[in-house]
Amino acid sequence: METQGPPDKKYGSSHYIEEKLAKQKEIDDWLPITASRKAKWWYSAFHNVTAMVGAGVLSLPYAMSELGWGPGVAVLLLSWVITLYTLWQMVEMHEMIPGRRFDRYHELGQYTFGEKLGLYIVIPQKLVVEVGANIVYMVTGGISLQKFHDTVCPSPSCRPLKTTYFIMIFASVQFALSHLPNFNSISGVSLTAAVMSLSYSTIAWGASIERGVQPDVKYSYRPSTTAGKVLDFFSAMGNVAFAYAGHNVVLEIQATIPSTPEKPSKGPMWRGVIFAYIVVALCYFPVALIGYWVFGNKVEANILMSLNKPRWLIALANMFVVIHVIGSYQVYAMPVFDMIETVLVKKLRFKPTGTLRFVARNVYVAFTMFVAITFPFFSELLSFFGGFAFAPTTYFLPCIMWLAIYKPRKFSLSWWSNWVCIIVGLLLMILSPIGGLRQIIIKANNYTFYS
Repeated sequence: METQGPPDKKYGSSHYIEEKLAKQKEIDDWLPITASRKAKWWYSAFHNVTAMVGAGVLSLPYAMSELGWGPGVAVLLLSWVITLYTLWQMVEMHEMIPGRRFDRYHELGQYTFGEKLGLYIVIPQKLVVEVGANIVYMVTGGISLQKFHDTVCPSPSCRPLKTTYFIMIFASVQFALSHLPNFNSISGVSLTAAVMSLSYSTIAWGASIERGVQPDVKYSYRPSTTAGKVLDFFSAMGNVAFAYAGHNVVLEIQATIPSTPEKPSKGPMWRGVIFAYIVVALCYFPVALIGYWVFGNKVEANILMSLNKPRWLIALANMFVVIHVIGSYQVYAMPVFDMIETVLVKKLRFKPTGTLRFVARNVYVAFTMFVAITFPFFSELLSFFGGFAFAPTTYFLPCIMWLAIYKPRKFSLSWWSNWVCIIVGLLLMILSPIGGLRQIIIKANNYTFYS
């Protein structure tokens, strides 16, 4: 009788690897970033518009009032150019290695700095950016809903309601939408949001022109002390940094576009980015310059708050803002959902089920709602998060990665360009949170929790 020998180690190893790869593919097909790669170039366009134009555009006239005409225009233009350059770098680095795609920001960080160090550098900053953006969008959505309500039904006809209730109403929409499984499934929401951003930006500068330059308009700095002027200047730089924040989701957006050696994803992705940046310019520059020109240093932190007439148009603009930040919240939340679900499934060994997704996403939305209700400081949050986290991931981290990977010749144009961006980004990261934190402390002195 022929005895059976030990199993073929080579076959066993091959079989094990195949099983592991199959299981990995099953998980990747479930995770929201890698589940679908059927996006077109216009998906890139409206996702980037939705990610970038949001709470930031409405605060730009206020930022201009803290910067002044000359510095304000310079900061706006410089930020537009620098962030377009660093976004191009991200698009190029997405698949710089043939046959491999860096679908997430931290994966690129791990390739650049090493497995552990890359995670430590990128993940904390990325989480602060995306969670911070979601908190700001909760506040923005709630305040804009409140403004819509007060405009349509002013007191004493309607009883005034607390901002808390409007944030909760906004959050209820996010509880529902957060169960859309992946990036491509929120395409309709994102497209609608992108259209809304152009619409309410046009209303903001159009209504400002209609209102006309105010008789008592002043373009001097608001604070009387030198320290106050300097700190407000720092705070304004953070507001501008927040306005250019699409880099934090750009690799995840590009991951949804199909790619082959003949037709890499960077082609359609870059076409979408160019289109998006044209829309961004059409939104940002007219709102910032015309809003400041009309209202001067009396402009509100949200320019729509400075506009009261015509009532129906301002109400419509505020509702457009609400619809837009609903989409913006989803675009920034999707990578966070991906990180949470990756940890739960790959590290903690939970089964990738609908129940797991339902619980995890509801907990996250509830957390951002709670923080937004507790600290509803709109412009101050923009400034703090804009400098503290958006500046590194938008202005200089892509440049550091580019220098580390491509190693351009010292003192070449590429070398100088990257170092200029790094220095500007470092200054933003260090200085603007100081101004934002000061404003938060000032507001907190007269604030009652959950009022």
